[in-house]
Amino acid sequence: MMSTQFTLPDLLSICPFEGSTSPHYAKASAESRAWVNAYHLFRGRKLAFFLQGSNELLVSHTYPYAGYDQFRTCCDFVNLLFVVDEVSDDQDGQGARRTGEVFLNVMRYPDWDDGSALAQMTREFKQRLLEYAGPLCYRRFLVHCVDYVNAVAREAELRERGEVLDMAAFQTLRRENSAIRLCFGLFEFVLGVELPDAVFQDEHFMTLYWAAADMVCWSNVSLPCYADRLSPERDIDTCASQDVYSYNMEQAKGHTGNNIVTVLMRQKNIGLQAASDCVGAHCQLLMSRFVEAKRRLPSFGGGVDSAVVKYVAAMEHWVVGNLVWSFETQRYFGAEHARVKETRVITLYPRERSDSELEAEQQQS
Repeated sequence: MMSTQFTLPDLLSICPFEGSTSPHYAKASAESRAWVNAYHLFRGRKLAFFLQGSNELLVSHTYPYAGYDQFRTCCDFVNLLFVVDEVSDDQDGQGARRTGEVFLNVMRYPDWDDGSALAQMTREFKQRLLEYAGPLCYRRFLVHCVDYVNAVAREAELRERGEVLDMAAFQTLRRENSAIRLCFGLFEFVLGVELPDAVFQDEHFMTLYWAAADMVCWSNVSLPCYADRLSPERDIDTCASQDVYSYNMEQAKGHTGNNIVTVLMRQKNIGLQAASDCVGAHCQLLMSRFVEAKRRLPSFGGGVDSAVVKYVAAMEHWVVGNLVWSFETQRYFGAEHARVKETRVITLYPRERSDSELEAEQQQS
């Protein structure tokens, strides 16, 4: 019988970075939330989930150094991602791909429009982004947009079939459908810098980059997908907070297939607590990898080095900011978030019925 409780790993204790928040949070968050609400996209539980999720608070913790205009744009983007994610969560693969293509087409083409609220929201975000983003930054951002849309559609297809990937395949998917690369793609926009492609081709920089990204959105992934060969030093490649923190919420919604905790339990034939423990152990490994890669960064010359230093600091803000925000928002732990931060003990929620299931029941009664 599956356990009804498990204990989260103490990820805050292994994070050496110092967090902070934005002075622009109160004003910009109210404006961004009003911007989303004006489109009347959510109702019922989805509206409550949006309001309780505190997306703008996440931005405050992860982009605390941003100027007002850039901070407001980041709030709009995270809220826009929430819209895409929540809409596609209830769609099959084809529907999720159509939703993603609306977002993608507006980002790609100046005059594309299908008249939808999503297209209008994306256009308004794009206008804000292009006020400060340089050509290299925007080019890379568009590549991440394509990869994100493809990964979200793939996730929906897997959910539709009830399929759970092995660790190797899950690693590739999770890095893209988490949207963390899009969020990292805003760093240059926010900082007012533009890194040359050579930086993103450097081995040490990319080791550092992936360690930070994986600490945010991964739990535990093995490149060679043979469970009997797993070892902390060789095979487990990525690990992070988001999946282990969101597991309870997702299992209640029946969306566990896109969570590394489920992947670990199935592939390694272990229980929920053991999977959670793996997260903590390998997050420590990733943190060590990040620190070592930072030490080994080469010089890229002149003004590039100072921009790289800012970019690395931005990644550190995302790692610690995501951890702190996870216990301040009600998105993952509901009204119990303060208690969970103190005890780290999670009691699994009962399985929720979807809005469509509730509507069907009402029609039958």
